Amino acid sequence: MNNKVKPAEGNLGILVVGLGAVTSTFMTGVLMARKGLTKPVGSMVEYDKIRVGKGEDAKYLSYREIAPIAELKDIVFGAWDVYPANAYQSAIYAEVLKEKDIEPVREELEKIVPMKAAFDVNYAKRLNGENIMEGATRWDMVEQLRKDIRDFKAKNNCERIVVAWAASTEIYVPYCKEVHGTLESLEKAMKANDRQHIAPSMCYAYAALCEGAPFVMGAPNTTVDIPAMWELAEKTGMPIAGKDFKTGQTLVKSGFAPIISTRCLGLNGWFSTNILGNRDGLVLDEPDNFRTKEVSKLSTLESILDCDKQPDLYNDYYHKVRINYYPPRNDNKEGWDNIDIFGWMGYPMQIKINFLCRDSILAAPLLLDLCLLSDLVLRAGRSGIQRFLSFYLKSPMYDFTKGEIPVNHLFQQYTMLKNALREMGGYEADEEID
Repeated sequence: MNNKVKPAEGNLGILVVGLGAVTSTFMTGVLMARKGLTKPVGSMVEYDKIRVGKGEDAKYLSYREIAPIAELKDIVFGAWDVYPANAYQSAIYAEVLKEKDIEPVREELEKIVPMKAAFDVNYAKRLNGENIMEGATRWDMVEQLRKDIRDFKAKNNCERIVVAWAASTEIYVPYCKEVHGTLESLEKAMKANDRQHIAPSMCYAYAALCEGAPFVMGAPNTTVDIPAMWELAEKTGMPIAGKDFKTGQTLVKSGFAPIISTRCLGLNGWFSTNILGNRDGLVLDEPDNFRTKEVSKLSTLESILDCDKQPDLYNDYYHKVRINYYPPRNDNKEGWDNIDIFGWMGYPMQIKINFLCRDSILAAPLLLDLCLLSDLVLRAGRSGIQRFLSFYLKSPMYDFTKGEIPVNHLFQQYTMLKNALREMGGYEADEEID
């Protein structure tokens, strides 16, 4: 094992923005798993094994056998939320898990009481919680969040902190070079209380990075995917990852589109629609918030089915994404994909996929892995955009100022993940992406 990576000693604080369905499911599952009452199914860290070495030296090791990853028993949870309900009340309200799967850890969940959220109702008009920082300017938010992180770390005797966003999708904030282009201009806008260009999520990210905590963006918000935040991440030596947890339909898309491209079949159109009834669905029913999600979900196909490389096959396909709020389904969302392809001599064919999934059940292990791996990266001395974590994310970050192209191909993303772990474990990164 690579001894250049600092050991995972002491408590790891995981502070999550949003204590809704995803976060309460995540926390309940981790607490149940460390009591031996459930299995953390879906977590790559807990279940996946990677080959290290070649030929006679080849062996398959778990992630913790390769690199020093924090144990579940060492995690301490905290959160911010616009609603004052504790983690137990939130888990019951969300109705994702059965009560029998929550009660054994009720006492621990009840102790997780959300701190006041840095919130602007203009960024999520469908939410009307009262547990918010009253009258706070953007810079007030930053200062209070930094204090929250410091206080939580001291109170819970944490060696390290990771901050992750698992709250609702904010309205779409277009990239503005004059504000988002440099750290100096971003800080100036925060201090001027520029509410148009500075989203609340940016305040969380800024506060986390300044307090020595990696930041994970689990929604499609414009937050750490701007040059100003990359500059701050490098300045503070902090890793950042994002954006938008890859759970249902986009997971299918990033895994199925490679079948079409690898087989050299053509695409005429891909229509995706969802129904979702939880709080996330309610927020996304607002057009400005859906626009943020739409941009994220539409970006997946472009780098997999590349019209520049294969103009005969992908020159002019039609791609449409829809999300519909449907309360009866709550967290059990359903995604339909209709894919119109063509083959030999241009003859048309169709593929239809119907994925009846559970949003928070798919998101919880992603949140766990992203936090554990971000902590590992911090101890390995890596900073800035962690491209290898794109495996977990719908809309991977990339440096658009340098003409980079994001990797959305699921199996190429998995190769990046394995190579990064090999390197941090002191092994050779021996797989290539063609």
